[in-house]
Amino acid sequence: MSIILPEFEYVDRATETIRYLEHGWPTDLCRWHSHPEYELHLVVATRGKAFVGDYIGEFSPGSLFLTGPHLPHNWITDEVADPQPVEIRDMLVQFSQESIDQLAVAFPEFREMDAMFEMAKSGIEFTGFNPTFAKGHLERIRSTKGAERIVAFLRFLVRVNEHAEKRALSVAGMIQPEGNSKQARIAEVVDYISEHYSEDISIDMAANMAGMSPAAFSRNFQRFTGNKFVEFVNRIRISQACSMLYSTDDQVSAICFSVGFQNLANFNRQFLKMKDMTPSEYRDIALNELAPKQKASS
Repeated sequence: MSIILPEFEYVDRATETIRYLEHGWPTDLCRWHSHPEYELHLVVATRGKAFVGDYIGEFSPGSLFLTGPHLPHNWITDEVADPQPVEIRDMLVQFSQESIDQLAVAFPEFREMDAMFEMAKSGIEFTGFNPTFAKGHLERIRSTKGAERIVAFLRFLVRVNEHAEKRALSVAGMIQPEGNSKQARIAEVVDYISEHYSEDISIDMAANMAGMSPAAFSRNFQRFTGNKFVEFVNRIRISQACSMLYSTDDQVSAICFSVGFQNLANFNRQFLKMKDMTPSEYRDIALNELAPKQKASS
């Protein structure tokens, strides 16, 4: 039984290449939703929980995120800690992959941001980014029009791309690497894991699939995915478990075995390690925070 599905948001870009938005809290705009555009999102006020794909974490004033196309997201203020309405809680810009691609065709130097946009498809938090600096850039975007707005937006993009502390948030939405022959072979393995996560997948089998020795495969896999092989398989399995926790009524033990773990204790240990909460806590938070908001705005 489906419990929580993200709403689709249509962004009209007929007259504007980028869309600037700001809103307070509470508002009907805050809901579990997705859209085809990237979203660069600054939280100006309040504290609460960030939901990005299968990620659940904390946000506070100054938190800066970048979400990729079709990646569900929502930021829910903790009303116990912040009971009073606020006039401006969020400042954000939305922009399309098409615009970025056309920009890079005209100015190849912008290809240096490709890695950030690829990472954004899993969601990024820019930890430690100067909140005054971020707000100033967004205010500049808000106060300008036409070409001046585009220039202000691009300047902000360059600055966030230069920021070293980028944290990937979600397995959901991961795009497989493309490029040279090694990347293509690793991508095939990643694709296989994503489809066959419930099966027994050994590193020897994966290395054979990629046409590499186990040692070479391990080295290249970590280079291209940022994860050791076993850690990546567990991430995929935990991500699928997250989806099942908030989209089905299945028991935690049933979910554990259906995503490929062999015993419940290891599943709970890996889940806690990756999500900083138990599977039951994850389900409770998702249902209590996301489902009521969706119903209220429908």
